[in-house]
Amino acid sequence: MRVLAIDTSCGAASVAAFDGAARATLASRVQPMKQGHAEALAPMVEAAMAEVEGGFASLDAIAATIGPGSFTGIRIGLAFARAIAVALDKPAIGVSTLVAFAAPLLAEPQPGIIVSAIDARHGAVYYQAFEATGRPLFAPRVGTPLEAVRAVGAGPARFAGDAAEILAAEARRAGLPCEAHPAAYPDIVAVARIGLAADPATSPPRPLYIKPPDAKPAAGEAIARRDS
Repeated sequence: MRVLAIDTSCGAASVAAFDGAARATLASRVQPMKQGHAEALAPMVEAAMAEVEGGFASLDAIAATIGPGSFTGIRIGLAFARAIAVALDKPAIGVSTLVAFAAPLLAEPQPGIIVSAIDARHGAVYYQAFEATGRPLFAPRVGTPLEAVRAVGAGPARFAGDAAEILAAEARRAGLPCEAHPAAYPDIVAVARIGLAADPATSPPRPLYIKPPDAKPAAGEAIARRDS
């Protein structure tokens, strides 16, 4: 089974075509960026799929990260993934960005709790904790770094994601044994592997929003318009 994975939820635009039967990455592209995902994504997908024998027709599914993360980035990636899925008549699968960040640590089990964390700005983080077996301890949350660290209990803890260092600093102040494994964006091959293992019926390509967007409509009266 082949999957095209897309991630635009954090600090990069990333795409990869992955063959589950061969356990091989067929093609991939990664461009670190804070904005500009909409302009970069289509050329990246086109270039990557040009390297895949059979092209788009050989794909069995499309996977895309659903967040949490950049509100705009999430919408861009999901809209593009859905469009490809509709055009190919293939399932579109949503992959949690928090799970994707945790995946490399889950692949190397060690004692303790894994906490995946993403900077939510304004002194907050999105976070979720997992047992070494991969079982989530609770649903994704948003809170302060201290709240995230307290959710670990006595530790030890391994922190993943772009807020890993933030949580590690808080944990060290609290005397909690920990390791930080920071990454500015998820491993796109991990996104592909998770997408392959997911059931499309229970992993819809819908945005995972844990808090309202920072940008809000302007308050006050509407701008007056001149009659034609």
